[in-house]
Order: sequence, then C-alpha cells, then structure tokens
Amino acid sequence: MRFGPGLTILAVTGVLGACAAVGPEPEAAAPDLPPAYAFAPDADPGVDPGAGPASDAAWWTGFEDPALNALIEAGLDGNRDITAALARLEAAQAQIVSARSGLFPGVDGEVSLEAQTEPGDSETETDAQGAGLLSYSPDLFGRQRRAIAAARADAAAQADLADDVRRLTAASIASQYLALARAEARFALLETSLDLQRQTLDIVTQRFDAGLSAGLDVQRAEADLARTRAQRGTLTIARAQALNTLAVLTGRTLAGWTPPEPDAIPAFTGEIAAGAPAALLRRRPDVRAAEADLEAALARVGVARAALYPQLSLPGSITADLDPAGFADSVTARIAAVVDIPLFDAGARRADITAAEARASAALADYEQTVLLAVADVETALSRIAAIEARRTELARAVTASETAFDQLNALYREGLATFIDILDAQRTLINSREAAVNADAELAQAVIDLHAALGAQAYGSEEGAADDALR
Repeated sequence: MRFGPGLTILAVTGVLGACAAVGPEPEAAAPDLPPAYAFAPDADPGVDPGAGPASDAAWWTGFEDPALNALIEAGLDGNRDITAALARLEAAQAQIVSARSGLFPGVDGEVSLEAQTEPGDSETETDAQGAGLLSYSPDLFGRQRRAIAAARADAAAQADLADDVRRLTAASIASQYLALARAEARFALLETSLDLQRQTLDIVTQRFDAGLSAGLDVQRAEADLARTRAQRGTLTIARAQALNTLAVLTGRTLAGWTPPEPDAIPAFTGEIAAGAPAALLRRRPDVRAAEADLEAALARVGVARAALYPQLSLPGSITADLDPAGFADSVTARIAAVVDIPLFDAGARRADITAAEARASAALADYEQTVLLAVADVETALSRIAAIEARRTELARAVTASETAFDQLNALYREGLATFIDILDAQRTLINSREAAVNADAELAQAVIDLHAALGAQAYGSEEGAADDALR
C-alpha cells in the first residue's frame, strides 16, 4: 500500500513525536524527616511513617460542642476565601485543556466572496471560495508534554491550596469560637469576683463605721472593685471581635445573625496522636501545594530546554471554488513542512533555561522550608499541650489553696486578727488564680486546635478530597 506525501510526513512526525522529552522529570524528592516528633507523648522510632493523627475528618467534633460544629460546617460552606480558591482551581483545570490542545492539529474554516463589475456592464460577477486551514506542530522533543505536566502541577497546587484554605478556615473558626467562649467565661468569673469584692467592701465599711478600720481601707477596697468592673470593657471588645470575625469566616455580617452563646470553654475529649512526621508530606495541603509548585517548575525547565531544538510545523490547506449552488468545484489540497532551526538568538534561549532552573531551585527551597515549618508547627503544638496540661494541674492546686487562704483570712479579719492588707492580698491572689485557670483551659483548647491544623487534619469529605487525587 502506498501513502501520499502528506500521510508520509504525518507518519514520520508521529515517530519523532515519540522521542523522549528533554529536561528533568517533574518529581519532587521526599525530604529526610525524623521517625517521630521530639515532643510527641507517643514517640516511637518504630511508628508507621504513613501514620497520621487518630482524629482526622471533622476533628472539631472532639470538643463535643454542637454550636462549634454548626459554625464550622457553615464556614466550610459559605466562606468567601474557599469560594475564591475553588474558582482559581477551576481556572487552573481549564489551563490543562488549553495545554493539551497543542498536541492536536488545529483546523479553521474560511469563506471569501469577491464581487466584480466591468465598466458599462450591469451584471456583477461573484466568485466564492471556501478553504480549510490546517496547522500542526508535532511535539518532537516533549515541549508540549512538559507544558501539560506543568499545567497539571499548577492545577494540583490550586487544589491543594483550596484544601489548605479549608484547613485554615476550620481552625480559625474554632479559634474564634474559643475566644468567644473565653470571653463569656471571663464575664462569668468577673461577676463572681465582683460579688467577692463587694462582700469585702461591705465588711470594711462596717468596720470603718464601727471605728475598727481606717478610711484608707475602704478606699482601697473601692479601688479594687472599680478596677475589676473596668475589665468589662476589655471583655466586651474581645467578645465583639470574636463575633465579627466568626461572621466573616462563615460568610455573613453580624447584623441579623443570632450568634452562639458558649456555655463553657470547650474541652477536647477525642484522642490525640501525632503520628509520624513523614505523614505531613501527604496530609498538609500547603506541603502538597509546595511540592506541586516544584513539579511545575521542573516541568518548565523542560519547556525551556526544548526551545533549543528544531521545531517542526505542518501547515496545510484545502481550497475550493464554490458555484452559485454552493457546491465545491476545482478543489486544491496543499500541505507543507516547515522546520524552525534555532541558530542565533544572542543567548535568549540559554537565559530562559537558566531562569527556569533558578525558579526550580527556589521552588525546591520553598518546598523544603514548608516541610520544616510544618514539622515545627506540630512540635510547637505538642510542646504547648504538654506544658499547659502541667500548668493546669498546678493552677488547680493554686485555686484550691487560694480559696482556703481567703476564707481563713476573711474569718480572722472579721475578728480583728488579720489586717486589711492581708485580706486584700488574699482576695487578689484568689481572683488571679481563678483567671489563670480559665485562661489555661482556653490555652489548652487552642493548642489542640493548633495541633490538628498543624497535622493537616482534613476539613472536607471524601468527594472533595478526591478532586485533588484525580489531578496527580
């Protein structure tokens, strides 16, 4: 069987198109990580490198707070940053289709009409011509394949960044809800402290009226009471800030919204297990995004290197004269082969390669830095949890001892066996101990939130997460 010239050219270019793509393979090497975290309570050199934390999807349910659960679900559905990230992902996925189109021939149609009238002739001659235009550039040295790989990596990075926005949104909502709960708890503690100080002021006033205490003691008691009342303004601001931030995170404004009212600072009841640092490479979306950026940069090195090699293009056309009935007449087919051979460009192509390699080196450094920061985030959260838990134990003892000391001094003061300075000091110590205990409870909850965010605990369902896997 014989082939025409056009088919022969296409067959040859098909063989050439199978040539290996130039440039490095766009794969990121796994960094060297320790087998376990230094501050992990379950540190074990033999831990499975792929192991992650015990609680993953919907990790916030470990706080057993329905209001928190509802807020985070609303945020994952209505947060504007997530919406924008998904739009960027859609744009990046469209670029894959655009890059793939370069592997296929392009065909355009063209119709031309020409009218001509001779002088003194009332009739007009009309000529119509139709043409099909072909353009095709075989991917001889993998330039298009590398461009497609770069587009796929860009889309994967955008998918990972969308996941990262979800991760940070869930953690931010939990943190702001915790700030709101802390403010409410501090308000409740404030009222208890005010009651305590009012009682002290009443006792001091009675003793002053009886001539048993100096007027200075009354003024000191009133000053302490006023300072405590002044904390209401600070707590009101903290509550307003938390509510407004929660409104923004969930995609709404504060006006017309019934905010939640936390009953207490939420305590995490789920299991906490850090897993292995190597698990972060797949679990942390920002780490995966940095890896995808590196893969894209490596692919673009191949694109730049392919520009050093000849480029083949096959322009062609089919033209036909059209009769008045629209039928083709006098059909002409044409195909050509054009080879673009780089000869001299004053170093432009080499400079493009150098720039692409430098960008790949920067992407590698960014990837390694992102991994180091991810490991540091987990280590910091683990160390905070251990330190705060120990601190809470001591603060509980301090509260108990402060209450006992105040009760004893209060009784002695009533009998005139203790000075007002003693009772005032005991009162301040008790109030400070209670505030420190409340703050420690909030700090522990925040450390748990930070740990789950640092571990890359997923904030989406299996269907959403599958979109990222499909791009890899």
